[in-house]
Amino acid sequence: MTAFACIRNIAFLLMLLGVTTASAFAQKFGPDGAPNPTASVTDQKMLLEQAPRIQGRIDIPDVKASVLMQPMGRTWDYFHEVLLRWGGALVIVGTVAMLALAYLIMGRLRIEAGRSGQTIVRFKAFERFCHWLTAVSFVLLGLTGLNVTFGKVLLRPLVGPELFSDISQIAKYVHNFTSFAFLTGLVLITVLFFKDNLLRKVDIDWVRQGGGFIKSKHAPAGRFNLGEKFVYWLSVAAGLAVSVSGFVLLFPFYGTDIADMQIAQIAHAVVAILFIALILGHIYIGTLGMEGAFEAMGTGEVDINWAREHHDRWLTEKLAEGRQTSVAQAE
Repeated sequence: MTAFACIRNIAFLLMLLGVTTASAFAQKFGPDGAPNPTASVTDQKMLLEQAPRIQGRIDIPDVKASVLMQPMGRTWDYFHEVLLRWGGALVIVGTVAMLALAYLIMGRLRIEAGRSGQTIVRFKAFERFCHWLTAVSFVLLGLTGLNVTFGKVLLRPLVGPELFSDISQIAKYVHNFTSFAFLTGLVLITVLFFKDNLLRKVDIDWVRQGGGFIKSKHAPAGRFNLGEKFVYWLSVAAGLAVSVSGFVLLFPFYGTDIADMQIAQIAHAVVAILFIALILGHIYIGTLGMEGAFEAMGTGEVDINWAREHHDRWLTEKLAEGRQTSVAQAE
């Protein structure tokens, strides 16, 4: 090959390289040299090769925005739209059905000796305030939270999409801000009733006597029986779990990534559903299930015979102390 032929081939290759570079440059930049906003930094072929997770490159600081597709997103969506919805419905409806069956079979647990006409203070005003602060905020959190899971299938068909959108927006703010009241009440209840909910020997006797469900046997108990203690400790644990996971969701991406947020949402939803089932049982026993129980948190006073049948050790201690707010005649 002559020297002229070699020079000609080299020139042809350089020209071809220049055309290719110019074409690529034209895709990335406009005629005036400014970046072309429609050009893709990562081409389609490269993106598809990353499937099922597709992530590109961006110039803004929020790197999460570069993720176009991720498998865990579809897994989380299936959990939220299918598993949580059906599982939550099964737990809540199943709990209500069991409580209804218990009421039909056992009826209301009456005061066996009848009302004595005398009452004794069971909960002071501040204790009742802490209880109702936690209870009311829990109900608001439960209703607004259930709207996230069941609202689209239960409420939206009834009120229409526009009103449902307005309701859900209000519910979101109610849920977020009520969480602070709930956490305050939870801390106060934990501190106030901690000592009385420690396990004691009398709790073993309470179990041996059937927890008061066997009418021929008397179940002794202190201020709280073993069943109430279980409700207390489970409520504290569940309340702590929903509070921690809830605040992670309330302040997203502070030291967390997308996977952490998905885990927090799953934990928050599952614990909340179980927590609701637990409190439904608590509400039932404190209202329909047992005569005289609601008065403890309603007026703060309970009938002497009620206290003797359900919390005899506590009643004996209070009467022996001599500083109990007077045993009063019931009006």
